[in-house]
Amino acid sequence: MTMHGEPREPRYHVAAGGAARGPYALDIGPEQAGWERSRLRVVELEPGGVHTLVTGECEWIVLPLAGACTVHTSDEIFELLGRESVFSGVSDFAYVPRDAHAQIASGAGGRFALAGAKCERRLPARYGPAPEVPVELRGSGNCSRQVHNFAAADTFDCDRLIAVEVLTPGGNWSSYPPHKHDEHHPGEESVLEEIYYFEVADDGLGYHRVSPSRPGGTDVLAEVRSGDAVLIPDGWHGPSIAAPGRTLYYLNVMAGPGEERQWLIRDHPDHGWVRDTWPSQPMDPRLPFHGREDRA
Repeated sequence: MTMHGEPREPRYHVAAGGAARGPYALDIGPEQAGWERSRLRVVELEPGGVHTLVTGECEWIVLPLAGACTVHTSDEIFELLGRESVFSGVSDFAYVPRDAHAQIASGAGGRFALAGAKCERRLPARYGPAPEVPVELRGSGNCSRQVHNFAAADTFDCDRLIAVEVLTPGGNWSSYPPHKHDEHHPGEESVLEEIYYFEVADDGLGYHRVSPSRPGGTDVLAEVRSGDAVLIPDGWHGPSIAAPGRTLYYLNVMAGPGEERQWLIRDHPDHGWVRDTWPSQPMDPRLPFHGREDRA
């Protein structure tokens, strides 16, 4: 137990509702995670509901998880068509810069992720159309998964924020082989704080592993359900395991201190060999979801 007056250690697995605060069903930032930049909020709006977002020193992406909304900034109005659920398709999104106010309004109600990062540059507010989101099929065999690279480092311009979605068919492993990004090695590995936010189809469950990359490092083995989050300040992360018959979704939100906005990872030396097996195995025939594929 934490003694009175001592700093509270971050909880690296946050069960649904465990980080609710104010208007947010989930609110994770530096205070909860013990880091500097990465943030994630989930706001649930009733029909006709409005939420005001004060961006402060952070840039934000408004991403519909379920439902549609309108995002008003001082300069722009973005109509987000959204989607029925994270399992029903790729969503459009809106980028809101630092030092701004935005209103998120939903006529029919819905659930919306606010992915954020402390940043330095103030970029213009922008709309991200769903048809322009690159959809990648990654891995093969029982490591097959689908990645929506809506705000990957090389697909959408942000100052610090990197964010993608991953869908893993039931029975498959993703975030595999285990990898890390907690040290700066130019051209090989970048330092990134990462949040995983999970949803599981049909009230199912999944599992997620983070193992230490250094003495005393992050060590998590979590059963995850819809609304759960896992915080990764350091460590080898993966696999994320989807239970048979239950598609696993997660939203990755990342940011780091490096001068360049890069997603550079290092595979665990005991497991990286699995990548060499992928060319000889077929992609899971259940993919792509939603009939979209931009496989390299």
